[in-house]
This record gives sequence, C-alpha cells and structure tokens, in this order.
Amino acid sequence: MIIGLTGGIGSGKSAAAKYFIELGIDVIDADEVSKNVLIKNEQAKKIFIGEFSNQYINNNEIDRDALRRDIFQDETKRKKLESIIHPIVRDEISKFLVSSKSIYKIVMVPLIIETNSTDFYDKIVVVDCETNIQIERASSRDNQSQENIIHIMKNQASREDRLEIADYVIENNSSLDDLRKLVIKTHQKILGIKVDD
Repeated sequence: MIIGLTGGIGSGKSAAAKYFIELGIDVIDADEVSKNVLIKNEQAKKIFIGEFSNQYINNNEIDRDALRRDIFQDETKRKKLESIIHPIVRDEISKFLVSSKSIYKIVMVPLIIETNSTDFYDKIVVVDCETNIQIERASSRDNQSQENIIHIMKNQASREDRLEIADYVIENNSSLDDLRKLVIKTHQKILGIKVDD
C-alpha cells in the first residue's frame, strides 16, 4: 500500500514522518529528493543552466533562496523548473517503492493537490493545524518573515482542499508527544486495527 503524507508548510509533516519511521515504516520525502536533484544529478543541472542560464548560480552552487523567491512569484519559471525536476523525482520515488519492504510505504509530498497526484496513492494522510500555528512554526523554523510564509501558503492548496482529499487527518495543534500518539493511532487504523477515537 502506498500512502501519501501531506500538509501545508509548517504543519508538522516531517515530525509525523519521523514517528512513522520509528514504527518501521519506510518514508521518502519528495521535497528532499527534489531539492537534491539539481545538486546530485549533473544532467538535470545542465538542463537547468540551459533554461535559466547562470542567474541562479553562485560560486558554482544554486542559490536556492533566490530561486525559491522567484518561482513563487513567476508561474512560467515554476513550470519550467518543475518540468526538469518532476520526472527525476518520480523516477526516484518509483525506485524507493520497488525496494521498500515495509508493510506500507509513505511518500511525503507537500504539493499533492497542486501536482494532481492524488490518484497515485492508495490512502492519503493529512497533517493539519490551525493557520496561526502554521505561520508561527514555519516562520521561526525557516527564519522567514510571516508575510513571506503567508505568500507561500497562498501558493499552496487551502486547508479545506487538503482535508477534502484526506483518508486520515492528524491534528497537530499541540505537543510533539501528542503528535506521536496520533501517528501511532493513524498507523493502527491503516493496518485495520480498531482504534477508539
């Protein structure tokens, strides 16, 4: 079984994923894979430079901050970047799914709705939290202004849209300990174990 784990920026997807890993579940972070594509894949980097020239290259490294800032404001650039990265990310995810031996596998994917990939998953788990908590967490974690986080959130699917596609919802408005307990409950539900809510 393939589970899609999603949630908005600052919702606590990564923390939830760690608890699933503790339960023996294999997890791949699609975001992490996509971040590394332009570092690890020479062919992708070559295509990227061909498309964007050297405007995002600084000391032979890709200036992620400048790139992130621009692609959130320019849809043409974003689509161009996605056309380079997404096929490679899909390929890496396929390799992970083939090699994984866990009882079910999790693909952590922040933009599940935006990439029209909901049908790829057998079940979808949404990590959700109140908007004000989300903004606070994301801005302190990423060391960005709240305005910038709000701008990013506006470019992501809404909470309502995510909750609509959820088979399981993990509410993450409290402590990490509470999150861990909810992950365990969700794990049991996925396995078909009857759980009292």
